Amino acid sequence: MLIQFIQPDSFPKPAGHYSPAVVHNGTVYVSGQLPMVDGVAQLGPIDEQTNISLTNLETVLIAAGSDRNHILKLNVFLADIADWAVVNATLAEWFGDYRPARAIIPCGTLNRGCGIEIDCIAAVK
Repeated sequence: MLIQFIQPDSFPKPAGHYSPAVVHNGTVYVSGQLPMVDGVAQLGPIDEQTNISLTNLETVLIAAGSDRNHILKLNVFLADIADWAVVNATLAEWFGDYRPARAIIPCGTLNRGCGIEIDCIAAVK
């Protein structure tokens, strides 16, 4: 029962006690990804925040031997549920024809004032 902790080289070490991802039995569990670039929150429009969070998510997935087309379940946490339509359209564009299971959860204030945080469970390629 091998457990592998994933820390992409391009990511700063987490401030908290967690790993960006854990791989176990061919499954990748990715921690929540905020719209962060070089450790700085990007607080622009929600479509930009969504794309940055997705880019960070994919960086972790690739480091774990997976990619966006192996995501099984996506969880999207939104500070403002009014952003649902824009986030849904951004996700549709990013995923194309691929449709993982998904939940969008309105949650109020997120860390560092971000409007979105995304985590996932994926299969290793």
